[in-house]
Amino acid sequence: MTQPERRTPARRAVLGAAGAAVLGGSTALAGGTAQAVQQAVAADTEPGTAHRTGRGHRSLPVPTVIAHRGASGYRPEHTIGSYQLALDLGAHVIEQDLVPTRDGHLVCRHENDITGTTDVADHPEFASRKTTKTVDGTTLTGWFTEDFTLAELKTLRAKERIPATRQENTLYDRRWTIPTFEEVLRWAEQEGRRRGREVWLHVETKHPTYFRSLGLGLEERLARLLRRYGRHRADSPTFLQSFEPTSMQRMSKLVATPRVVLLWTADDRPWDFREAGDPRTVADLITPEGLAWIASYAQGIGPLLDLVIPKDKDGRLGSPTTLVRDAHAKGLILHPYTHRNENTFLPADHRRGTDPAAYGDSFGALQRYFATGIDGIFSDNPDTALLAAADFSAR
Repeated sequence: MTQPERRTPARRAVLGAAGAAVLGGSTALAGGTAQAVQQAVAADTEPGTAHRTGRGHRSLPVPTVIAHRGASGYRPEHTIGSYQLALDLGAHVIEQDLVPTRDGHLVCRHENDITGTTDVADHPEFASRKTTKTVDGTTLTGWFTEDFTLAELKTLRAKERIPATRQENTLYDRRWTIPTFEEVLRWAEQEGRRRGREVWLHVETKHPTYFRSLGLGLEERLARLLRRYGRHRADSPTFLQSFEPTSMQRMSKLVATPRVVLLWTADDRPWDFREAGDPRTVADLITPEGLAWIASYAQGIGPLLDLVIPKDKDGRLGSPTTLVRDAHAKGLILHPYTHRNENTFLPADHRRGTDPAAYGDSFGALQRYFATGIDGIFSDNPDTALLAAADFSAR
């Protein structure tokens, strides 16, 4: 079935404009400390700093709306089209996930498995590249970025990842290529000049332990690009993030850019911990002691929304945990994930009707989350989140 009329681009643009009107719209340092990095980079003047105001992440509106993989509720994720729409809708920060190519370039894909997000299966010249791999303990069969050069990846086109849910998004299939992170940095600079303000990015290192084992370490490559484009300072308009805490520890020795540790379910054990024999789980990391440890090298956490407000056995929202209070007590900001408008992704008490792809009571769910005191939220639908944030701030 087709999606309801309320999802047309024209109405989304109006909503985004309303939200924006209310809210305002190298390895050389690998052996150093975060403090030494900050002192060293403070004196640097490099390309890409012309539109950096130097205010830092504490200057962002609260709640901050982070466009999850761009405006992925409306365009195929991790495309320039998705990033551009998110910015046009008024999102405060745009997210990128980074994986490497065989020749060491960083590209924007949520996963290195590109089977579902590109038209690679339609390219007979790459049929022999289909393979089975184990990535972070999960066996996958498909095509993977690390088996392609950048030139080869650029012959592919992006497509909608969940077409059964987001049928309208398939209109934009094959419109855009896979962007490199450097292309995104150039895009952000161009948009910054055009708008007269900095464009904020939220950059995730994906499967860093796995890629380091292949000789494709992400952190050093990322640090070089951040330094090249002037996003390596403590007040840069950029967040770094990872589900592997040691990746953010490594980044803290390379750049001063603010860092966020992502957290999955309470019983999850980060993959780098498993590889190193560290017995801690997410439940250990969200204790006051665990949060103090994170605060020693990071500025924030990105918890699963269920760690902020758990759901009961029927999928309905329960009572908030103490995570927001405990993290704030350690000086950490919270950017939980992920808000989406469709019923299938909403808490059971905020679903409306029986169609899992239809929109539910997204505004009601967002008010519950904002009321906990979170500093921001990742959303596939940044216009909706912006309006909800405006409602919350006006109360």
